[in-house]
Amino acid sequence: MGANSIIKGVIKDGAKGCEVIISGKLRQQRAKSMKYKQGYLISSGQPRQDYVDEAVRHVFFKQGIMGVKVRIMLDHDPSGKFGVKIPFPDRVEIREPKDDHDEEERRTGPTHQE
Repeated sequence: MGANSIIKGVIKDGAKGCEVIISGKLRQQRAKSMKYKQGYLISSGQPRQDYVDEAVRHVFFKQGIMGVKVRIMLDHDPSGKFGVKIPFPDRVEIREPKDDHDEEERRTGPTHQE
């Protein structure tokens, strides 16, 4: 289906996640909605406003109307060109431990030999 090819292309271009929702009625009386998801997609809080890009389009047919909604979760990019410049709030950075000799020197001060 077309939704799967959209998701494949978006994930291939470097997004963390994608969701496509197709809804509407076509030749039937009842409206129908189908969701297709892949990857990581957050749905609440400030990071959603920063990281999730959303677009909606309506398609008019002879038999009825359909709507297509696409949500894309962007990746973090420090330069801000291909993603969001703001780091994700729950990201944890583990640094290398400091050397014990440097820590001791910092506490007592440098040793002077005369």
